[in-house]
Amino acid sequence: MKKLILKWNQVSLVQRIFMGIIAGIVLALSIPDATGITIFGSLFVSALKAVAPVLVLLLVMSAISKHKKGHQTNIKTILALYGLSTFLAGLIAVIASFMFPVNLSLVTGANDLTPPNGIVEVLKTLLFQVVDNPVNALIKANYIGILAWAILLGIALRNANDNTKDSLANFSDAVSQIVKWVISLAPLGIMGLVFDSITANGLSSLLDYGKLLIVLIGCMLFMALVINPLIVYLNIRRNPYPLVFHCLKESGITAFFTRSSAANIPINMRLCEKMELDADTYSVSIPLGATINMAGAAVTISVLTLAAVHTVGIEVDFGTALILSVLSAVAAAGASGVAGGSLLLIPLACSIFGIPNDVAIQVVGVGFIIGVLQDSFETALNSSSDLLFTATAEYAKKRKEGKEFVIHT
Repeated sequence: MKKLILKWNQVSLVQRIFMGIIAGIVLALSIPDATGITIFGSLFVSALKAVAPVLVLLLVMSAISKHKKGHQTNIKTILALYGLSTFLAGLIAVIASFMFPVNLSLVTGANDLTPPNGIVEVLKTLLFQVVDNPVNALIKANYIGILAWAILLGIALRNANDNTKDSLANFSDAVSQIVKWVISLAPLGIMGLVFDSITANGLSSLLDYGKLLIVLIGCMLFMALVINPLIVYLNIRRNPYPLVFHCLKESGITAFFTRSSAANIPINMRLCEKMELDADTYSVSIPLGATINMAGAAVTISVLTLAAVHTVGIEVDFGTALILSVLSAVAAAGASGVAGGSLLLIPLACSIFGIPNDVAIQVVGVGFIIGVLQDSFETALNSSSDLLFTATAEYAKKRKEGKEFVIHT
């Protein structure tokens, strides 16, 4: 048994995850009534979500408390990359929606939702997350609040004695070890998630919305395989695809099945460590990216909003649609402050075209129907690009300084 476990651990994690995917598909098709299998997926996602807030708090505190003066991080560059990618995602979605207009068969059943009244409310919610109670922030996995407290405590602990800093580092290392143990269970977790997805949702319910899904997924794939590589190339001046494919393979696959940027934070942190990136940078950029780097959400908001526009027969000029791409980028960055994420921001975007709220809520209902694929692709794009742009910023800095750098994949 011990030899079997050792051989299993020698297989790469990605290969083990693919085995889990295949096992989940086979089990779902052969014994769909064995619903107990889904518990593996639920436990895996819950474990990742449980460890992520503590990991972020301790890792950021430790990194900042030990931060040496004069050591530059790449946070400004990464924030610029996050913002550029999210805006371009909204713009690409607008262009695609004009090229391939979609009409929806509106549905009911989403009338109990309470979307935000305006962009000010979204941003206000986001700001209040910054000043959240630290215990409450940990309990509710409010990463903006966790980051704010971790940064402030890290700065305050810079003058602490070395023993205190070492103790903090030891706790950080201990939680990182727990993360490794949880991630090693990914194949079982993915198997349970795949089984649950196939048996609970199937794909037949998505056929009526095939064209909408093609536009949505097409935009996200275009961002992942064309726009993001272009952004990377302009920064590092090397072939971007080895890095892009590495991030999609190592981070995007797990994010696709967990459908949670928060659950993917520990995985991205671990990947940054393996890629030998600067801990002072990625300890902040990864949890921050899980909150504000929302290219996939910008695509969802723009595509579904313009689908509503086409459905009700409103004539829209490209200038107004361009405003939508800006609004979707800003709203997507604040999506974490709204229960329901990107879908609940659709009525807000629809309001700039004068679409009634009852119609907009029906569009949200359509979003929930296709959510099994829409949310998976959205999360995979969002989370893998957190890792991608964190690495890009570091490599770009080394290039500008004339230093040689190796892209660890």
